[in-house]
Amino acid sequence: MDWSVVAMGCLLVLVALGGRWWERAEARKGAGPVRGARFFWAWLPLLLGLGMIGGNLPRLLHASYAVVMTMDTLNLVLAVTTVVLVLRAARHFFRGRGLRTLE
Repeated sequence: MDWSVVAMGCLLVLVALGGRWWERAEARKGAGPVRGARFFWAWLPLLLGLGMIGGNLPRLLHASYAVVMTMDTLNLVLAVTTVVLVLRAARHFFRGRGLRTLE
């Protein structure tokens, strides 16, 4: 089961790279990149995939305790970075929308 998580992480990294490639191909055609879509198609799958790979691969390869703890610390930094980026994207998304009153 753990190898399937690593494989899914690799798939997410490939999706992120494909999304980045697609964005560049569309930009060459003259379409402007969409700011919110760029985050979700390129960065979010990449960060999640790297977290999934880094969380399980050292244990599956029977790495030393120091390597496992280093990867866990890097995964924590990665998780905090992902939460900050998602909150910034949500702020950007909801910034233009005000609260609607019941009138």
